[in-house]
Amino acid sequence: MRTPTGKTPFKLAYRNGAVIPAEIHMANHRVMKYEDEENEEQLRLNLDLIDKVRIGVEQKRTARYKNLMARQYYAMVKLRRFNIVDLILKNVSLATRNPAHEKLGPIWEGPYRIINCKRQGSYYLEALDGQKLEHPWNVEHLRRYY
Repeated sequence: MRTPTGKTPFKLAYRNGAVIPAEIHMANHRVMKYEDEENEEQLRLNLDLIDKVRIGVEQKRTARYKNLMARQYYAMVKLRRFNIVDLILKNVSLATRNPAHEKLGPIWEGPYRIINCKRQGSYYLEALDGQKLEHPWNVEHLRRYY
């Protein structure tokens, strides 16, 4: 059996399992009900329908792959949500960094208060003295202030 498809190559080609030589001499249902003409007709019909089997296998494999990728993604993602009026710190950007501090300057500034949330992950801030920041900040640049 092939791992990616979950089917044997014979099954993908002829849409039924192969009869091994040891099974021919055994008295089982497949061997007893074998008819040569009907078998040839069924093989022709199965060859016409083999594309459906291959498409079904491909769809299952694609769905399994997408589920695996989604599971891995959500295992790594840690959602952060803040409420309005929470106190937070914001990451110091290159534009607001004091050049005199160089590498040893602070990487977080604040605290700020969240005043509005337009959509999930985007927050409007104001300083504690009431001065509002003009553009929203993404949640990845914010952290909770304790």
